[in-house]
Amino acid sequence: MVREAKQEDLQEVLELYLCLHEKSVPELSEHLLSTWDQIIQDKNHHLIVNEVNEKIISSCVCVIIPNLTRNVRPYAFIENVVTHSQYRGKGYATECLSFAKAVAENNNCYKMMLLTGSKEQETLSFYKNAGYNCTDKTAFIQWIDMEE
Repeated sequence: MVREAKQEDLQEVLELYLCLHEKSVPELSEHLLSTWDQIIQDKNHHLIVNEVNEKIISSCVCVIIPNLTRNVRPYAFIENVVTHSQYRGKGYATECLSFAKAVAENNNCYKMMLLTGSKEQETLSFYKNAGYNCTDKTAFIQWIDMEE
């Protein structure tokens, strides 16, 4: 079942992010809880989860960004697309991305964008099959004060 995350989903989302690129679940701090509240309460921030047997197994984030161009239509940015390793290849992330597309359409977005750090052909094909292309724009990233 695909839905938007709820307040009580924090721990499961953090554990799922271990399958993304995180090395550990962050400490339950005031900053973490404040950030979570901000995400859950922001009408433009949609943390989408997919559940199987009441366990969150896949997720993505869709942020609606207000915009002054394109007839003052917003655009959507997709981030943190992840599926638990035991559930990959079964369409769960595709369901999350479809939900995100519906969110974007309901918000009158004129485009959706996502970035991936993966160079794996399987991952790139997944995004192409989901309707994204890598030919329209060139992405540049500048990391700010990142600790590794």
